[in-house]
Amino acid sequence: MGEQWRAQFDAEVSFANGGGLRTEGFRLDIPGQDISDEDLAALFVRHLGLLMVAEVRISAKSIIEEPHKGGRGVAVDQPVPGRRLVELSHVISDGMTALPGWPGPRITDWLTFAASRERYAAGTEFHVARIDLIANTGTYVDTPAHRWAGRDDLTGVPLDRLADLPGVVVRVPAGTRAVDRLMLAPYEVSGRAVLLHTGWDVHFGTERYGAPEAPYLTGDAAQALADAGAALVGIDSINIDDMSPAAGGLRPAHSTLLAADIPIVEHLTGLDALPPTGFRFTAAPPMVAGMGTFPVRAFAVVNP
Repeated sequence: MGEQWRAQFDAEVSFANGGGLRTEGFRLDIPGQDISDEDLAALFVRHLGLLMVAEVRISAKSIIEEPHKGGRGVAVDQPVPGRRLVELSHVISDGMTALPGWPGPRITDWLTFAASRERYAAGTEFHVARIDLIANTGTYVDTPAHRWAGRDDLTGVPLDRLADLPGVVVRVPAGTRAVDRLMLAPYEVSGRAVLLHTGWDVHFGTERYGAPEAPYLTGDAAQALADAGAALVGIDSINIDDMSPAAGGLRPAHSTLLAADIPIVEHLTGLDALPPTGFRFTAAPPMVAGMGTFPVRAFAVVNP
């Protein structure tokens, strides 16, 4: 079992809202054979669950080799067995291709480590980068303001439409272009993030990614998702709408979903690592007023 140690000490606690507490000969499990007064005070406060503590004065401290008693002070939260996080976003890098013909991001230094040394004490330095990008870069979310003037932008879409959503993955057969209503029919989508796994993300960063044969969601299927109460719709293709010349510039999926206040996440990746259900999906952007789209860190939490 190995050596186990406890600290015995007196403590005098004062509270920020008035009053105090004294203990004598208090014993507390500690993680090693030595501990500073500061660390012991923090462990003591955590163990007792004390709030609004202003100061803890430790005295008469001694360390005893003694089996742990299971005190909360040394308990560590354990990860849920089988729970895992799945990355669903593309990396944004300097000069990467955003969309065909659209400018890529430019990542530069605003403050270098070397330059920062003039601002701070000796041995203290910082780096601050700057990024100039169009909103539709990498994996990003579309809000209603992206399609409809006067509708909710990044600040108006509630978190319950962007974070910790129960998810469902729709596996699209290889070679399929149009994801239609019948392909969605077997799935329960109400209140869920519906993620369309087409496999097109393997072409990200290549010319083929923007090819006319890229998979998309039909307008009829978008209406079915809106009618069924989907919370969010995502796709691992270049666009949720058909971008081929035959589409004539129409965007029925965007129009229908965003009119129904259903956010859209495009350019997802890694959907092959998700189970069909049993996960929670998040794709939350910063709250930037006046913007309808923005990159997100999309990910899923897969529970056992």
